[in-house]
Amino acid sequence: MDPLIHAIRAWDGLMLEVREWPGDPALPPVLGLPGLVRPGADFEGLAEALAGRRLVTLDYAGRGGSARARSVGRYAPEACVRDILDVAAALHVHHTIAVGTSFGGFMAMGLAVMRPGLLCGVVLNDVGPELGGEGDAFVRDFVGRDPALASLDDCVAYLQAHLPPLSLHTEAAWRRAAELTYAPGEDGRWHPRWDTRIATMLDAPRPDLWPLFGALAHLPVLLLRGAVSNILLPETVTRMQALQPDMAYAEVPAVGHAPILTEPEALAAIRGFLERVH
Repeated sequence: MDPLIHAIRAWDGLMLEVREWPGDPALPPVLGLPGLVRPGADFEGLAEALAGRRLVTLDYAGRGGSARARSVGRYAPEACVRDILDVAAALHVHHTIAVGTSFGGFMAMGLAVMRPGLLCGVVLNDVGPELGGEGDAFVRDFVGRDPALASLDDCVAYLQAHLPPLSLHTEAAWRRAAELTYAPGEDGRWHPRWDTRIATMLDAPRPDLWPLFGALAHLPVLLLRGAVSNILLPETVTRMQALQPDMAYAEVPAVGHAPILTEPEALAAIRGFLERVH
């Protein structure tokens, strides 16, 4: 089923593109929170796999189909959390299970601080309060780089050469990933579907994020990890499990940052988690 596409004005008037896959109103909806510069369309595979469950996701400001801001400060995490709250209010999303990939996991933690009653469960996809240094450096470079590629085929080749191992096993899957990452500009070349100024936000000192993880203590949590992720390291997982012993955990073999959530291991864990959370 194709999603409904909404254009929703955020708290400051900026237009946000939002996708909604309708589902059973008796079940808690899923709120898909994508990675730092990823579009909500990244969840289309999960939406198909969870057919019948309402799923709402958005493009953060400056990403995908959402409007770009004049000030780079508009892309700060706190502003993104406010945007998510506006989307939830506009579409009457309540008592939801947040599925946050990477940066989206931090957004879920932020929601647990700012609006704890909104959530009834959280899935953290390859993200924790500490980031592996090697992976963090790659993200900074990738987000700030505009390779200005000549064609979609070049975009596919570029992603295959630069991304960590992912569950993209067909040419069609790689082309779809490229389409969600780059778009043709007026110059005929393919550019990132995000404002590359977002990379400057990554230069700011990072606060201690363990208290943010602590905000999830009252919620059921599922942690997913790509087995070869250089973002979420095993020692971070161990500490998270010590702090939240009831947290469910699943690992996706041979995958880096981040699982695309349609891998058998990820889907089995997510479906089991959804069945337990009400």
